[in-house]
Amino acid sequence: MKKMLLALITSTLLLVGCGSNNKTALNEKNQFIVGMECGYAPFNWQTSLKSDYTVSLGGAGYADGYDVLIAKKIADSLGKELVIKKISWDGLILALDSGEIDAVIAGMTANEAREEGADFTTPYYDSKGMIMIVRKNSEEAKFKNIQQFTGKKVIGQKGTNYDDVIDQIKGVWHVTPKSTYPEMVVALQQGDVDGITAEIAVAEGILAAHDDLTVVEFDKEKGFKADTTVSIALKEGTRNSEFFQSVQDALDKISTDERKQMMQEAVERQSLGNEK
Repeated sequence: MKKMLLALITSTLLLVGCGSNNKTALNEKNQFIVGMECGYAPFNWQTSLKSDYTVSLGGAGYADGYDVLIAKKIADSLGKELVIKKISWDGLILALDSGEIDAVIAGMTANEAREEGADFTTPYYDSKGMIMIVRKNSEEAKFKNIQQFTGKKVIGQKGTNYDDVIDQIKGVWHVTPKSTYPEMVVALQQGDVDGITAEIAVAEGILAAHDDLTVVEFDKEKGFKADTTVSIALKEGTRNSEFFQSVQDALDKISTDERKQMMQEAVERQSLGNEK
């Protein structure tokens, strides 16, 4: 009798243990939970305006942007309810690893360091190069070569490729990165820095809201060497899973034309003042 009781307790503990560690099966509420910083327009931003494009942030306004539209299409394809969680950039991969979210769709580039903590889909957007945002009335506005920024103060977003590439400029004054683009824009406008590294889609939104700024696009072979594609991050070790393949299949169904249109619409909405 004691042996039977012990076996029953052991079996129960094993079942509980399996259930608590199975992150793939954890989300049984038929939800697709996506993490993004909601501060990287036009990819993602927070707004107080509800629309056909937005997703609720649970009483803290709404998330809008290109990443939100991508997430919506994938959730629809999976037959799941889309839930978006606002998470700081540095916490996104950690949230993915812990099982708090199912995916990171946040304008994230797959690089060697991140691939040690997540599995990435194929890219869903390519900015086709990195540029610099500068003050419109500055001498930097006429630059065509990144090396002309030698001795200049340049800043990028913390924990991103946009910060890493700054050191490709010889003798640059690499300013301590900030967490968000709005913080960097203020630093640029106040004269604390001379340039902000960015991609053209992000820059277009910033310029639409700040007519005192402009973009420097570098001559061929005179710009940054960097990967400007962005991909969806899923939990490490799931590449061969049914869930990973379902997300990849859903992404593959979104045509190139659709992706371009969604990005253009996101840029336009942001420029109309829908960001908060």
